[in-house]
Amino acid sequence: MELFDSHCHLDPMRYGDDLGGVIERARASGVVGMTVIGTRAIDSEAAAELAAREPGILNAAGIHPNDVHEADPDEWDRIERLVSAGRAAAVGETGLDWYRDSAPREVQREFFDRHIRLAQRFGLPLVVHTRESIRDVLDTLREALARGPLTAVLHAFTGSLTEAAEALDLGFHLGFAGMTTFRSAEDLRTVAAAIPLERVLVETDSPFLSPEPLRGRRNEPANLIHTARCLAIGRGISLEAFAAATTANARRVFLQR
Repeated sequence: MELFDSHCHLDPMRYGDDLGGVIERARASGVVGMTVIGTRAIDSEAAAELAAREPGILNAAGIHPNDVHEADPDEWDRIERLVSAGRAAAVGETGLDWYRDSAPREVQREFFDRHIRLAQRFGLPLVVHTRESIRDVLDTLREALARGPLTAVLHAFTGSLTEAAEALDLGFHLGFAGMTTFRSAEDLRTVAAAIPLERVLVETDSPFLSPEPLRGRRNEPANLIHTARCLAIGRGISLEAFAAATTANARRVFLQR
């Protein structure tokens, strides 16, 4: 069985000396692929270095919407350099966050647009954060599609079935994380089970969003199996079939094959 963690944050700042162990445990649990997501220039660069030396690891370069107001003046240039040099498989994490709202909304919108245009210019997938902002995110992405093609993943999706259908109509993929395993997440499991399997990605968002039965602990890609098993049960298919399909989906999105 092969699993692909479509969204994780792996760098020494978060895992310290245990990073090698995190990767080893992921592989031992059947995780054959990981997309390591950037949130600032420094961890985007670290992700690019990790992807260059570790088989099965891809990376995305971007500045998280909660951090855009703190970005150093040269940070965006560093993100652009990674992408233009072919050192990123995707652009992000970007998007809008109306929950924390730590960064001014106009600054979030500006940087979201920058990321979208960068992804479109280089034909790379866009990794999108949508916390309590999905209406504005979908409207922005719809406008971007009027300019040209765009592949996007709405990561850690928690929207309604109607919002999921709208994202699918736009051609996007939805990533489901550990929240789907929570007892209170029956509505989200219903959404995850209802959408076409070929548009489903599974993720950990490590070191965040640990699934049951590990809720409250530091997350890591090895724990992906818990979310995958929960989603497979919801669809009434085997874990092996679910893993094979979502791994193929992730490779299609991030490797474009």
